[in-house]
Amino acid sequence: MRLLPIACLVACMAASAVPRSAYSAETAAPFTLKGLDGKPLKLSDYKGQPVVVDFWATWCAPCRASMPHLNLLQEHYQQQGLVVIGLSVDDESAPFVRRYADKLGVRFRMALASEDVLDDYGPIRSIPTTLFINRRGEIVRRVTGYIDAETMDGFAQEIVGK
Repeated sequence: MRLLPIACLVACMAASAVPRSAYSAETAAPFTLKGLDGKPLKLSDYKGQPVVVDFWATWCAPCRASMPHLNLLQEHYQQQGLVVIGLSVDDESAPFVRRYADKLGVRFRMALASEDVLDDYGPIRSIPTTLFINRRGEIVRRVTGYIDAETMDGFAQEIVGK
């Protein structure tokens, strides 16, 4: 297991939203993963678009609670180009995670996070960890822990340019 389940509990207590611009903009590292749908999932396919990357796991209650909010973001801002990507840190197989995501009603692209992606975007010490990437490919906000729908919407507005 890449992360201890206790890390999820710590994340439940309080979300920590750190705007990257507070200290420096970081360019999102490129990645290519096999999506849970079997198709390649490449960050570069969304160049010039705002992207939300959410690191999550099937055993994490706050992660599951975030899924409806992420679905709403995808639907509400897709006309402005917003893309939501879920990266599971589970040690389970892709078919297991896909069945689980289907049960949750997830409607955005998903993949299993590779060790390289975890290294490039880390440290991912607790989950959920959600990254908000602007149209220039810069990580402008990194949030550790559960994000309520209203707050998540505000962060999304920052990257879509509203």
